[in-house]
Amino acid sequence: MSAILSKENENAQQPDVALTINGLAVNAHTGMTLVEAAWHAGVPRVTSVGCMEGVCGSCRVMLRRGKDVTVGLACQTFAEEGIEVVFMPPASAPRHHYEIGDFKDAWDIHARFQDIFPEASRCRHCHGCDSACPKGITVENGVALAAAGRYRDAGEAFFECVMCELCDVACPELIAPAHVGLFCRRVTAHFHLRPPNLIYRLEELRQERQSVALIESDEEK
Repeated sequence: MSAILSKENENAQQPDVALTINGLAVNAHTGMTLVEAAWHAGVPRVTSVGCMEGVCGSCRVMLRRGKDVTVGLACQTFAEEGIEVVFMPPASAPRHHYEIGDFKDAWDIHARFQDIFPEASRCRHCHGCDSACPKGITVENGVALAAAGRYRDAGEAFFECVMCELCDVACPELIAPAHVGLFCRRVTAHFHLRPPNLIYRLEELRQERQSVALIESDEEK
C-alpha cells in the first residue's frame, strides 16, 4: 500500500507534459505512454483502445515532432512535450484471399504465392517498412525471403509481428508485408508441427472438454 501511495505522490509531483491527441490538448504525467495519456484524458473513440502490452497492434498512431512525421504504437511511445498524435483508423480487411487447406504441398505454395501476392516481387528496397515497424522487424528482408520461396525463414522473421499493418501503410508498392508474413507463418504451421506451447495448450483444452463432458454425463445419470 505504501508503495502505491509513494508512486501516486511521485506522479503528482512530476511536471505535466503538454501534447495534442487527435487535435485535443492533453496534459500527461511524465512517464505515461500515449495510450495511457489518451485514456487519462478521455479522448473520444480512443478510451479503452488497445491492450497496453504491445501485442494487439490496435493503437496505431501517426506522430509529428516539429517537421518530423513518424508512426508507431501508442503503448510503446512515451508522451513528449509538444508532440502531436493522431490515432489511425483500424486496419482494413485483407485483400488477399486464399484457403490454407487448398495447398497440397510446398511446391504448390511456391507456384501460387506470386498469384496471391504479385506485388511482393516489386519491392523498391526503400526500407520504409523497416522504419515503420514498431517491433524492429526486418520487414523488407522477410518479404524478400518469401518472394524467394523461403517461407519458413520468412515466417520466423515475422515472429514478433502484431499485425498493426504500419508496414503496409508505409509501402509505396502496396505490398502488404504484414500479410505476407502472416501467410508464411500459416503455411509453415500447416505443413509442419505446431509450436510446443500451442500443442500443450490444445491438449489442455482437450482435457478440459473431456472433463466437462464427463461431469455433464454424470449429472444426467
